[in-house]
Amino acid sequence: MENEKPKNFIYEIIDEDIRTNKWGGRVHTRFPPEPNGYLHIGHAKSICLNYGIARDYNGKFNLRFDDTNPEKEETEYVESIIEDVKWLGADFEDRIFYASDYFEQMYQYAVELIKKGKAYVCDLSAEEIRKTRGTLTEPGVESPYRNRTVEENLDLFERMRKGEFPTGSKTLRAKIDMASPNLNLRDPVMYRILHAEHHRQGNKWCIYPTYDWAHGLEDSIEGITHSICTLEFENHRPLYDWFLDELNIYHPQQIEFARLNLSYTVMSKRRLLQLVKDGYVDGWDDPRMPTISGLRRRGFTPESLWNFAELVGVAKRDAMTDIALLEFAIRDDLNKRANRAMAVLDPVKVVLVNYEGEEEVEAVNNPEDPSAGTRKIKFTKELYIDRADFMEDPPKGFRRLIPGGEVRLRYAYIIKCEEVIKDDNGNIIELRCTYDPDTKSGSGASNKKVKGTIHWVSAKYAAEAEVRLYDRLFTIEDPAAEKNWLDYINPVSLKVIENAYIEPSLKDSKPGEIFQFERQGYFCVDSKYSTPEKLVFNRTVTLKDSWAKKKGQ
Repeated sequence: MENEKPKNFIYEIIDEDIRTNKWGGRVHTRFPPEPNGYLHIGHAKSICLNYGIARDYNGKFNLRFDDTNPEKEETEYVESIIEDVKWLGADFEDRIFYASDYFEQMYQYAVELIKKGKAYVCDLSAEEIRKTRGTLTEPGVESPYRNRTVEENLDLFERMRKGEFPTGSKTLRAKIDMASPNLNLRDPVMYRILHAEHHRQGNKWCIYPTYDWAHGLEDSIEGITHSICTLEFENHRPLYDWFLDELNIYHPQQIEFARLNLSYTVMSKRRLLQLVKDGYVDGWDDPRMPTISGLRRRGFTPESLWNFAELVGVAKRDAMTDIALLEFAIRDDLNKRANRAMAVLDPVKVVLVNYEGEEEVEAVNNPEDPSAGTRKIKFTKELYIDRADFMEDPPKGFRRLIPGGEVRLRYAYIIKCEEVIKDDNGNIIELRCTYDPDTKSGSGASNKKVKGTIHWVSAKYAAEAEVRLYDRLFTIEDPAAEKNWLDYINPVSLKVIENAYIEPSLKDSKPGEIFQFERQGYFCVDSKYSTPEKLVFNRTVTLKDSWAKKKGQ
């Protein structure tokens, strides 16, 4: 390879395989999601790893759906997964496959094992199988049906396929070793009866393969070279190998790496589904969710997720990754690509008592990208500034507007607060100020300096917008470790500002467009709730790590 490849143990294994010509110089990986939920950022890491390997070694990459459980799988999930993988830029070309496409071949492989005396039909219930499996210190107990004849097993297995038996009444089990120190080798289930309609196969099948049985066969059929899994499958590898060796078919190499654990979130699809179904979030694509669709709606870019995956790296041991690293990755990306704009989220009116008419001031679109150019902003007598940028009784070091004090309006003039207008309840409703006409930004007409610069919008030309301020969904670092994990949902993970004001240049923004609101953070036009009449902006991330500041770090 001309491009420099990452340095991790998986690449070292592949380099050695290429050196020894183990796979004839081929590298072929896959991403095999179950279509029982939306993909999350842990899947994004796996996609980046598997596709990155194929890309770096000029190999091939498959997208394969492990659709072996019709009770939990839906076409909606399939479609969302395809969209997410494409959005990340992982090019599977025309190689999109389904485990269900291989059901007939898997069935024939099972028949082959039965004929070899290596599989049998068992009448024990799932609970009885669990109880007779044994423990880490005690061997399991053999099923009373373990020694059925080959002929009886073939007959029963065929009748299972024909639908003669009720759901859960029989299984097909591998005949391995009930005393094995590896519990996965204690006669694992290969097929179970399940009378349920499959999202692709309809009612053609009523027996479905287990993951352990299907996984290696799928890799073998597709000619995968390196079957990359997370660490929880390490103890399953001997079973993966046993099935392929007993069948004497093409045998890929399974390699395990540490899954992604991200602080202040949960990664279990079961728990994510509960958050959706119980209404804690606004769907799978809620911007607080760690799903790829949620991150995309929030304003994360494919490049930021790739950068994050590279920063996390590939390890052999599980660890907790600080969500601040993810936030760093998106800030680093958006700082270079997001155009700047001004928005006032908590407005208070400013009236320039000595200013008449209106004019345009010139603003830089992106100081990190000179090619982004400039834009014109209307400057008028009445403006809005953020309420937090004025204080009547400021603390020491406050550098914004105060009674009798001066501050510069970004790209415009220095102003001075002359009078504070309040309502009957004592709330500030208006600031009356004067402007210094000799201090226009960039004019060079005055050397006058002030310590603070604040953003603003024209009250006459600004547009109203809804702004959604998202924060972390949980208040503790590892909610998944808690029995009552839902008790730790952050009650202020979403704050909705219905009447913010944005500068006119943003009025025609399209869903998905991302901007840096100066001094506020990065914001994305929401793809779900924005309308031509009123835009909705989601905060992608703050400009700085406000969470660490809140915790006093």
